[in-house]
Amino acid sequence: MTAAESKGRLLVVDDSLDTRDLLRRQLAEQGYEVLSAPDVAQALGVLGIEPVDLVITDLKMPGASGLELVRHVRERLRQTQVIVVTGYPSIEGAVQAVKRGAEEYLSKPFTREELFAAVGRAMAKARHASPGAQPAGWPPNPLGLVADSEAMQRALDEAAKVAAVRTAVLITGESGTGKELLARVIHQASPRGLAPFVVVDCGLPEELLERQLFGALPDTSRETAVLEARLLDVVRGGTLFLRDVSELPVGTQAALLRVLESLEQAGRPQPTAIDLRVIAASDRDLRALVAHGAFLEDLLVRLGANTIAVPPLRERGDDVVFLAQRFLSTFARDRGKPVPRLSDAAVGILKSYPWPGNIGELRNRIQQLVLTTTAPVVGPSELPDSVRYGASGTTDLTRSLADLEAIHIRAVLASVAGNKTKAAEILGVNRKTLRKKLRHHVGEVSTA
Repeated sequence: MTAAESKGRLLVVDDSLDTRDLLRRQLAEQGYEVLSAPDVAQALGVLGIEPVDLVITDLKMPGASGLELVRHVRERLRQTQVIVVTGYPSIEGAVQAVKRGAEEYLSKPFTREELFAAVGRAMAKARHASPGAQPAGWPPNPLGLVADSEAMQRALDEAAKVAAVRTAVLITGESGTGKELLARVIHQASPRGLAPFVVVDCGLPEELLERQLFGALPDTSRETAVLEARLLDVVRGGTLFLRDVSELPVGTQAALLRVLESLEQAGRPQPTAIDLRVIAASDRDLRALVAHGAFLEDLLVRLGANTIAVPPLRERGDDVVFLAQRFLSTFARDRGKPVPRLSDAAVGILKSYPWPGNIGELRNRIQQLVLTTTAPVVGPSELPDSVRYGASGTTDLTRSLADLEAIHIRAVLASVAGNKTKAAEILGVNRKTLRKKLRHHVGEVSTA
């Protein structure tokens, strides 16, 4: 493949030969031209003679660290993007990398899909930063978001309206509906699009969560001034995305509230002005949590200044078909298989099934299907039993959606002998989301 034929030229820097070969193979399959180097010294040599769109570098390597490479790229190659690869023990190094100019960091272990998504976002920024690039606007299909349905188009229209403002945004919707993807769309379409998009998972253990927000600091890190300086240093004019904001401990909520109050005064002279935009996402009813004293009402008021509801997959009509065919194509090509097509009967079942796990569940089901079938046409018999029998017309239509979801979760758990990790994989959700669903639904299934 020549540079002209490729989707872009990437440089992978890692002292592990196995890692370099794996990333080179996976990215080449996606149409990228991939160069590699075992250390920073050789990477600098490559960068001195070869134009590169994106550098993917490990942090810890013999000799100079990945941070030195990030600094070199930012100082000398401003149109080249950088992704840093790290593990949770090196989260501080990842923060330093973002401060020095890395676009994103990937925490080990990461999946192929997480790698491809991060590379796609970085390459979109590289194209935007290139000479002669089109001015920023609202693209018809941002980040590959499927929004042909009227319900999803409404959410996208709302996202377009709030992209240019600096006030906080709250994105609501069930687990697996694509709330984080919509947040990234808002970020990229905003004036902050070339600045960092920093994700904080509010469902992490409290100690790790506070380490991400405050760093290795004493308890006084909860003080406003320290928190402001920390967020200012890391996000640097970009967007702070709070995933599962309902899981924030109340003490951390209070600290975040003080930051948002400071943001409202951004127009006034301040010794340390905060320049960031907060987007939060939740799949739980925050007003109900406020009523139970688990969420601060003032924080909800500020986060909910602009609220966007992402519709569940069952309300998105033909979007489920487009997504299913996309996943079929992606997973089949990844495995070197011909891409099957969906029969009319299979399409009808996919559109009738309620998809309690939303896009994550659909994606997982299609991946399993590609692994197990060689049929050129996917008919009803190729679809998982739970999808076939869970489609409308084969279920008790007197049941509520919450009942159906709980029944489905119980059936999946029973099929894997109670193994929550396997059940989460089948449902297309993570273990934390499964635990929440078990807590909220499974114990509440009606027996009527």
